Amino acid sequence: MEKANELIQSFNKSITQSLSSRMDTLNLPAFGHKIKQVEGKPYIFDELRRKYVRLSPEEWVRQHIVHLLMSHYAYPKALIRTEGGLTLNLTQKRTDVVVFDREGKPFLLVECKAPHVPLTQAVFDQIARYNHVHRAPYLIVTNGLTHYCCCVDHETAAITFLDDFPAFDRAL
Repeated sequence: MEKANELIQSFNKSITQSLSSRMDTLNLPAFGHKIKQVEGKPYIFDELRRKYVRLSPEEWVRQHIVHLLMSHYAYPKALIRTEGGLTLNLTQKRTDVVVFDREGKPFLLVECKAPHVPLTQAVFDQIARYNHVHRAPYLIVTNGLTHYCCCVDHETAAITFLDDFPAFDRAL
């Protein structure tokens, strides 16, 4: 039985390494991810939802950006929501990542695309539409290779592009 368990562990490790190497290398820091196969399809463990979710190129980017926000910018895990629903013009939509401030107001909205998807005006229009509902002061658009962050002044409608993502201390 011990030999069988060793073989299974070795097989799972080999699958995980193979999946990780096939996923695009992103312009984001690596993190200690957990990947497994379910019925021949890859799943990645999502710390926020505390479950394995289907691994797609967009999910790969989403997991990287969430870990970046937590590890490098000090965003508390409890204030980050992924795949949150919203209603826009009577249509159900999903935001990739919303970070809330300590008062529970949206602070940062992130739109993730797969690495092969170019960040066009349509992507910026999409996050702007979502932000009509959320009214977050900061927006990030990323495909894992290129990232744009901007600050939105909702009173004047001015948009200022930033060189870096805001640290969580700005949310206080």
